Amino acid sequence: MKKEIKKEQNSKIVIYQVFTRLFGNTNTTNKPWGTIEENGVGKFSDFTDKALSEIKDLGITHIWYTGVPHHALVNDYTAYGISNDDPEVVKGRAGSPYAVKDYYNVNPDLADNPANRLDEFKALVERTHRKNLKVIIDIVPNHVARNYEGITNPEGVESFGASDDVTVTYKKDNNFYYNPNEAFTLPEWRDDYKPLGGEAHALIDGTFEENPAKWTGNGARASQPDQNDWYETVKVNYGVSPDGHKDFDTLPENFENESYKKHFDFWQGKEVPDSWVKFKDIALYWIDFGVDGFRYDMAEMVPVEFWSYMNSHIKMKNPDAFLMAEVYNPDLYRAYLHKGKMDYLYDKVDMYDSIKHIMKGYGWTDHIPVVRTKYEDIEPHMMYFLENHDEQRIASPEFVGNAATAKPAMTVLATIGTSPMMIYFGQEVGEPGAEDAGFGDPSRTSIFDYIGVPHHQRWMNDGKFDGGQLSEEEKELRDFYKRLLNVATHSEAIMGESKEIHYFNKKNTENYNHRVFSFVRFTENEKLIVVSNFDIDVSHEFELQIPSGIITKWNLENEKYPLKDLLYGSESELTLRNGKGFAKITLAPLQSFIFELQ
Repeated sequence: MKKEIKKEQNSKIVIYQVFTRLFGNTNTTNKPWGTIEENGVGKFSDFTDKALSEIKDLGITHIWYTGVPHHALVNDYTAYGISNDDPEVVKGRAGSPYAVKDYYNVNPDLADNPANRLDEFKALVERTHRKNLKVIIDIVPNHVARNYEGITNPEGVESFGASDDVTVTYKKDNNFYYNPNEAFTLPEWRDDYKPLGGEAHALIDGTFEENPAKWTGNGARASQPDQNDWYETVKVNYGVSPDGHKDFDTLPENFENESYKKHFDFWQGKEVPDSWVKFKDIALYWIDFGVDGFRYDMAEMVPVEFWSYMNSHIKMKNPDAFLMAEVYNPDLYRAYLHKGKMDYLYDKVDMYDSIKHIMKGYGWTDHIPVVRTKYEDIEPHMMYFLENHDEQRIASPEFVGNAATAKPAMTVLATIGTSPMMIYFGQEVGEPGAEDAGFGDPSRTSIFDYIGVPHHQRWMNDGKFDGGQLSEEEKELRDFYKRLLNVATHSEAIMGESKEIHYFNKKNTENYNHRVFSFVRFTENEKLIVVSNFDIDVSHEFELQIPSGIITKWNLENEKYPLKDLLYGSESELTLRNGKGFAKITLAPLQSFIFELQ
């Protein structure tokens, strides 16, 4: 029986993940642990019509505005009724976007007028939609900030933990887990770490009042979490007892084959844990607000039955809602897609890791088809990427140190399948993530502190968003991304069939090896041949072969067919001999061709 999650999609989804507070910041001071006044901060209003047009023209279909929900941070907004957060349970000064403090509001740092922050975000959603772009925001279901405060809850909505019975470790309808009669103790700081880099602050006193102590976000149960635990957060209880017993109904056998409507019907009239209802209501609030979908943080740490409940409710309200999850255990992929009714999952563990090894020089392109075969049944739902806020920047020395090294990898990932592609803001201009922002180490652009993003700022050009300060090399890189992503979103064949021809050529083609990769994409109306060179300093010259089965499928009968590269316009020719196709190819280091059969 065919699984219900497969859906028709006319063009490829390309997501632009943007760290919202960093995008529009023009301040270049970049002082470690700098304040908002010293280092600056971007605002919702920095996403002007011009900025959004440039993002759209890059070939983007969806913007993931990362860090929008109001999270814990070290800044004084008491004038707006917001309590101050203790720096000892905040990572960095600007705070982690994954320690949410108020799910019914947005980060006050991002507003020109914090009192009107929701209206300012609403205006951004509307501006984004006018550019025909979809809006994604984060939902972080597994944990919330230690100092969670639902001060803007809709009428009748109770905050997390407000009615918890704190005299017991666990209760089905408690929102948190507790250590009764034990107070929370801050971690013992190691490696010379000091909150705010050692700066004096009224709330830094070696204590944080929480009695009884709650379990920490990553599941650490000790009342004193380790410094490497997610100590700034507390774990949400989804009705799973400490010994693993589930206080909720499980899905019937073979229910993964049923539609989201059947899943919705299944949960009607059933008693579910209180946390389920709270998060379902949060998601529906943002759908009503105008958001088009969500990126779910660490979804595998939350029971799959909850996702069946939550996502079926969302889909009943908006069948086109975009639901993307972070799941890192391949053994769980199919359950979270089929039972949990996710649309898309990160392909981190297999595709990202494999491509990274190839880019670093010790991986073989032979592994790409292995990964795709492993997930053949769910491939349309595995989202590809080379950068996001958790991963090292490509241009950082810790990855490969040269942003151009990504060109063949990006070409393959953006065109080989029908699944979504994601890029991270600044990736397209070679951002290296070299800043020492305070909390955390360089190689990743900081998500914890107020900081400027230098290469991106050069493209931003003081709010002109015209690339005016970019070097020629950076301009060329962005031009490459723009050409590639527009091919991905505008070529019909990219949503058609995909066949690798790599193994055939490795076996039969002289001078073709495991540093090259090739495949074809096609529909009845469009035929593409994609070939990429992953070598950074070696050219390759060979006569690429198209197997006879593909020639037959394409109904090719003429002796010669012109080929035109969709990236830069180069021309070649496909010649038919003995039922096979042949095309002479010369690939410079890191060069790719996307040849269209004319």
